[in-house]
Amino acid sequence: MAGTQSWFVWYELMTSDAAAAKVFYSGVTGWKTDDWPMPGMTYTLLRVGERQVGGLMTMPSEACAAGMRPCWVGYVGVADVDAAAAKAQRLGGKIIAAPSDIPNVGRFAVVADPQGAAFNLFKPSQSGERAPVSSDIGQVGWHELHTREWPKAFEFYSEMFGWLKGDAVDMGPMGSYQLFTCGGTPIGAMFNSPAAANARFWLFYVNVGDIDAAAARVTGGGGKILQGPIQVPGGQWSIQAADPQGAGFALLGSRK
Repeated sequence: MAGTQSWFVWYELMTSDAAAAKVFYSGVTGWKTDDWPMPGMTYTLLRVGERQVGGLMTMPSEACAAGMRPCWVGYVGVADVDAAAAKAQRLGGKIIAAPSDIPNVGRFAVVADPQGAAFNLFKPSQSGERAPVSSDIGQVGWHELHTREWPKAFEFYSEMFGWLKGDAVDMGPMGSYQLFTCGGTPIGAMFNSPAAANARFWLFYVNVGDIDAAAARVTGGGGKILQGPIQVPGGQWSIQAADPQGAGFALLGSRK
C-alpha cells in the first residue's frame, strides 16, 4: 500500500457483491484485479499496470447488520494511528473502529469527522511514496467532501492533517466550493452539499479518458449516472455515479 503522508493513500470499496463489483469497475476504469486470500475472507487489490490504486472486499456481516451500505472509503496516511485516532476524537470526531493491525500490511482505524463523514487512518508496515493526487488514467484525481457546514469541517481537517485553503469557487446560492491543498497541491474540495442532507461523505474521482465513453460504460455495466457530465474548472468533465450495488463514486475526464 502507500506511505505515511497525511493525505489519501488508499481507497477501498466495501460492497455486498465483490464478484460483481470486480467486473463492473474493471469495465468502467480498466482496473486489473488481484485476489489476496486472508483469514476468513478474500481481499481484491485494484491496480493500473503494476501500480496499486486500492482494494475491494465484501462488507462484514456485522457491518451489514448495523445498517452499513456499500460505499467507498479513503485511507489517510499518518505517522501514528493511535495518536491520530485520539486526536480526531479530541477534535470532536468519533472513533468507529479502534486502531488494529492488518498482518503484514499495517495498522488502521476507522473514524468520522464531527459532522459524520467517515474515513480511515493508516500507517503501512513498509514505507512507500505516493503523490497526494494524480492525473494518470485509473488513479484518483480528486477528493470531495459533501458536508453541511464546510467551514467547521475545514477547521477539523486542517487541525488533523495540516491541509490549507486553496481557491474558492463561487457556486451562487450553494455558497463556496472550497479547495484544500496538501504540500501546495490542490487535492480536493469541501462544500455544503444537497446530497449530504442525510449523511456526510467523501466522494472520490477516478481519472478516465473520454468522459462520455466512460459514462456509457457505467450504464452499460448496470450502474447509474447521478449527475453529469458537467464541465469543471480546468476544462475537464465529471460525472457522479452509483455502481450496481449502490456505492457512490465519480469520474473525471475529457470531452471530444
